[in-house]
Amino acid sequence: MASNRHLGRIIALQTLYEQEFRRDCGDVDFVLDDVLGRNISRYHDTVDDRDFIRDLVHGVSDKAEELDALLQPAAPKWPIAEIARMDRVVLRMSAYELQHTTSVPPKVVINEAVELAKAFGGENSSKFINGVLGTLHKQQYPDAEDRTAKKKPEQKEVIDEAA
Repeated sequence: MASNRHLGRIIALQTLYEQEFRRDCGDVDFVLDDVLGRNISRYHDTVDDRDFIRDLVHGVSDKAEELDALLQPAAPKWPIAEIARMDRVVLRMSAYELQHTTSVPPKVVINEAVELAKAFGGENSSKFINGVLGTLHKQQYPDAEDRTAKKKPEQKEVIDEAA
């Protein structure tokens, strides 16, 4: 199922990237469901969880402005419009999953985003994506365990036997 979800994210990425590209080119005839259907049909023999893909694509498309507003504080030096299109789509997809999906742990969402960035983004995309999503996750869940901090050995409680 995990590799199937990975393929599903690739299909969603392709669909959302095409949507961004065609909007930027002024394509007024673009129909998201047509492109999504075409992209899913290319992998009809290998993809099972079509609902996951549809939910991801429509969720990201419907909530793009909300996701951009969520991402901007995590990348304050980079206006969302100036982020490379591929990176922007990966960030939106991952932010959507972090905010609206409880079935996938945040660590998995971030790892998947980094893998997509390595495969489809630029030379530094994976580091950028990892940094932005790590910051976003820390902003959203400040009490979450810091994965980079070394765990301290537990101190044994001293029991006063005289009591």
